[in-house]
Amino acid sequence: MAKVAFLGLGVMGYPMAGYLVKAGHEVTVYNRTTAKAEAWSKEHGSGFATTPRAAAEGCDFVMACVGNDNDLRSVCLGEDGAFAGMSDGAIFVDHTTVSAAVTRELYATAKQIGVGFVDAPVSGGQAGAENGQLGIMCGGDADIYARAEPMMGSYAKVCKRLGESASGQLTKMVNQICIAGLMQGLSEALNFADKAGLDGKAVVEVISAGAAGSWQMSNRYETMIDDEFDLGFAVDWMRKDLGICLKTGDEIGAPMPVTALVDQFYKDVQAMGGGRWDTSSLIRRLRA
Repeated sequence: MAKVAFLGLGVMGYPMAGYLVKAGHEVTVYNRTTAKAEAWSKEHGSGFATTPRAAAEGCDFVMACVGNDNDLRSVCLGEDGAFAGMSDGAIFVDHTTVSAAVTRELYATAKQIGVGFVDAPVSGGQAGAENGQLGIMCGGDADIYARAEPMMGSYAKVCKRLGESASGQLTKMVNQICIAGLMQGLSEALNFADKAGLDGKAVVEVISAGAAGSWQMSNRYETMIDDEFDLGFAVDWMRKDLGICLKTGDEIGAPMPVTALVDQFYKDVQAMGGGRWDTSSLIRRLRA
């Protein structure tokens, strides 16, 4: 069993850190809001620290799941950052969805101080984190990944290395591009069914068994029809992710006209006050 730090206790990180305890590891957590770290510590009988550095000191692995590029830099770098507390040979695993640029930057910095770095964004949403059934897409050195994989297995359904540093983040971009298009298509279809006077739930029962079926259809159609959008991954975060996708697409010459359009549709949802609604709320703008 290993000594592990977990940085960031949001809707994803909170249960993920708990699975490390269940797996028998010695876990210390850090969260920007200390009260949440204290609550997690009380619930799981493990320790918490008031800085990333203090959490990381003496750990074999440091896992992070924070908000964006700047949040990740802040927990890694500086006098109180995790890198300052990590020992030679320790491994940092980043579960945040961030840009490939910041991933490569931190990978290089970690390498200079003898620390391994794996970019490991996750898919599966809040339910996947709570059930220990996340999909984890990884980039980094093969030997470092091989050491980190058993740790991630504590909360993963599938975990795979896709290539060198930033390959995990690039794969997560592919994931979000797919979701954006699928969610808009499902929203238009369910709205069409309603306007046509059909029973949407009966329609999905039939078509989900054929070529139109998808995870989004199977897991989101009922709440979309019922106008309920509290299933975790928020529109605000999706727009952050799609912004990364679109910027990277421009850089590598990969046009994404549909993704760009859906991003603007999510902007409309934000303007309706739906920034914290889950991503299936795209249908709400069609009903407005």
